[in-house]
Amino acid sequence: MLQTSNDRRWGHLLAERWSHEPGDLPPQLPRDTEIAILLRGSSVVDREGAGMRQRTFGRRGTVWLCPAGIREDFIRVEDQMQECLHLFLPGKPFDDTMLRDLDIDPSGMSIRYESIDRDMFIEHVADRILAELAQETSTGRLLIESLGRALSAHLVHSYAASSVRLKQSYAVQKPLDARRLSRVTEFIDASVEREFTVKDLASVACMSPAHFSRSFKAATGTAPHEYVSRQRLDLAKRLLSTSDRPLVDIAFAAGFSSQANFNRAFRKAVGTTPSHYRARKGQD
Repeated sequence: MLQTSNDRRWGHLLAERWSHEPGDLPPQLPRDTEIAILLRGSSVVDREGAGMRQRTFGRRGTVWLCPAGIREDFIRVEDQMQECLHLFLPGKPFDDTMLRDLDIDPSGMSIRYESIDRDMFIEHVADRILAELAQETSTGRLLIESLGRALSAHLVHSYAASSVRLKQSYAVQKPLDARRLSRVTEFIDASVEREFTVKDLASVACMSPAHFSRSFKAATGTAPHEYVSRQRLDLAKRLLSTSDRPLVDIAFAAGFSSQANFNRAFRKAVGTTPSHYRARKGQD
């Protein structure tokens, strides 16, 4: 394994980067829905699951789906796959997306066991996840929650094993009304130092998470995680300027898992390190 998101405390998906050598992989019975995306390398991959045998020429962008509970009895990689991203969607958030956002009974729906030559939406989500893995942001968990929900909905729309009746698409999304927007922004201001989810924000607005995210962006011009990111950056600046709290405490308050990740993100956003920013403000 090259990298894992285990230390990031993401609740809506697990991400792992792997390098696969030629040969047979052990049989597996995934508890979660798995999406594998080939990032570097090419190889013929033979696999067997759900009573089907598949032979795929994998190249950059090839996707393999394996629904939760489907045993893969045989997987063979003919040539080295230098880098492959594996995404695992846990059952509860996946089911919650179907029930609350799509109005679908999860017990009557399943995803196909399938290999896909290319899926631009999955590639886009993978790129966002890889960027967050490479450099943690203050609202990474909010971003990953939104990406996990969007990915779950995409799988249902595009790769359901049987036809499902979906909610009417929100082509034109009504902005969040002023009263609900005020409640949400007040909640964010009061809770900016603690961990919360898009689902928590949606509950404040009395909406489903997907509907809330679209309405919030229509009202503010930014996604929820982008809005919270700005609030947390302002918090970090304020604490650096007006308090003597240790940098590691400020990093955790701003939503980072480590001081090192906080230092990198702060320097990228502000152009200087937290230490230099504090010293400069102390001289003003």
